[in-house]
Amino acid sequence: MKAWLLTSTFYGTWLPGDERGFVSRVRDRRPDEAPQLQRHEHDQYGEAFDADLAGLRESARQSMRGPAIQIRIDQAHVLLAQFQETAQFRNWGLHAVAIMAEHVHWVVTLPETSHGSIGLRDFKSYGSRALTQRFGKPNSETWWTSKGSNRWLPDESALLAAIEYVRNQQSPLLIWINPHTQL
Repeated sequence: MKAWLLTSTFYGTWLPGDERGFVSRVRDRRPDEAPQLQRHEHDQYGEAFDADLAGLRESARQSMRGPAIQIRIDQAHVLLAQFQETAQFRNWGLHAVAIMAEHVHWVVTLPETSHGSIGLRDFKSYGSRALTQRFGKPNSETWWTSKGSNRWLPDESALLAAIEYVRNQQSPLLIWINPHTQL
């Protein structure tokens, strides 16, 4: 099993270019300065993320299909139950979840052959289904941003650090730490 720290934002709440930092495909340099450099996603464990690109943020804001979504506590409870069900059904090790109004963090172990993007996709997909069944479809037609961050945790110390990171989130609606995870 491989451990991952997954993060996704709710639609429109944390746009690419945000001054708080973001993980997105950005150029390290302009193509005319270094044509051999391609877009690079800064999403490796311990790697710095990008921050404060006003033009990118404004472009993302202008393309929004509806208002930003902020999750309430009742919605957070629906999501947590669905995340637990999804992990159990998939036979994944769900170690920790933090649900804030604007984003979610998961610490999960997946089979060696699975990438974190699979976990992110399934948590978001089944979470969307549960939210829509209970609360209706949002104006934007989606609850989530299109992607998210999936950082591979290379060893047990990184896994424990990720769980502590989730445990210490600011202003959470809900934090859940798996009581069976050895800390």
